[in-house]
Amino acid sequence: MDYSELYVARIRKLCKARGIAINKLATMSDVKQSTLDNIVRGLTKNPRVKTLHKIAITFNMTLSEFLDFPELNAYSFEDDEE
Repeated sequence: MDYSELYVARIRKLCKARGIAINKLATMSDVKQSTLDNIVRGLTKNPRVKTLHKIAITFNMTLSEFLDFPELNAYSFEDDEE
């Protein structure tokens, strides 16, 4: 799993746990639907911190809480093939 897939999985997991559809998340977070769709579909590999921050706030989390999960913490950038 690459880096961008990790935070997409995080968004999907948090949405599922809270019963929020992706389009509802866009409305709640004030992130454009197209922007969130591009992130979730993997077209945007490196979203802006501001975007992730808005999403985190919607989940009632700080950005650091949103980004603090085992899969991301264990990720090694040395494995990237950029």
